[in-house]
Amino acid sequence: MTTPNSPAPANSPQDRLIVALDFPDAASALALTARVGPAIRWVKVGLELFIAEGPGIISTLAARGLNVFLDLKLHDIPNTVAGAVRTASSAGAGLLTLHAGGGPAMLQAAANAAAGLPNPPQLLAVTVLTSMDAPQLNAIGVSAPPAAQVARLASMAWTSGIRGFVCSAEEITSTHTAFPDATLVIPGIRPAGAAIGDQKRVATPASAIAAGASYLVVGRPITQAPDPAAATTAILREIASATK
Repeated sequence: MTTPNSPAPANSPQDRLIVALDFPDAASALALTARVGPAIRWVKVGLELFIAEGPGIISTLAARGLNVFLDLKLHDIPNTVAGAVRTASSAGAGLLTLHAGGGPAMLQAAANAAAGLPNPPQLLAVTVLTSMDAPQLNAIGVSAPPAAQVARLASMAWTSGIRGFVCSAEEITSTHTAFPDATLVIPGIRPAGAAIGDQKRVATPASAIAAGASYLVVGRPITQAPDPAAATTAILREIASATK
C-alpha cells in the first residue's frame, strides 16, 4: 500500500497527530507503531532513524498505511536542497522540513523543485527550534526574542514560496493570524503534567489546536509511555476537545 505524498487537510484528531518515531532503528520504530495500532495515521521520521535506515523506512511505513513527516531540516546550498526535495518526494514523504535560516535563495530553490514534481511533499520552514529560548538565540548572534525571529523567518519563507511552518506553540496565534492559509506543524507538545525534557517552549494538545495548529508532533509522551496506545488515545481526546 502507498499513500499520497501531499497531505489532505487535517480534520479528524487522528489526522492532526504526528507521532515522532525517534528511535535508532526500524525494528524499534515499527514495534511502536504496532503497539499503538490504527489510532495513528501520521509518523515523523527524523535524522536518527533516517540515517540508520535510509529512505527505505518511508516506504516501509507507507506499506503499513502511515503518512510520513520527514523531518530532516534541510539546510545547504540551493542546488543541494532542491535535489534533496526531489529525492524526498520520490521516497514518498508527505511533509518535509527545511531550515528557514538557509535564506531566501535556498527556500525558493526548494519551492521551485517541489512545484515541478507530480506529487510533492508539503514543504515546512523551520523557524526557531523549540529547544531554543532567548539566551540560546543570543548565543548564536540573534538579539531578537524568539517570537520576533519566528515572525521574521516565516515572512521570508512565505515570500519565497513556502506555505507551511514549524514553530513553537507560543507563536501559533501570531503566525496563524499573519498567515491564515499556512500549514502549522507544532512540536514540543506535552500533555498536562508531562515532563518537558529538553524543550523550552511547550503547550498542551488542546491549547495548541485551539490556537490554530494544523498538526501536533508528539514523541516521548507516547513513545516512552508504559502504554503507548493509551497515551495516544488520551492525546486524541484532548485534540477532540479543542475542535468541538
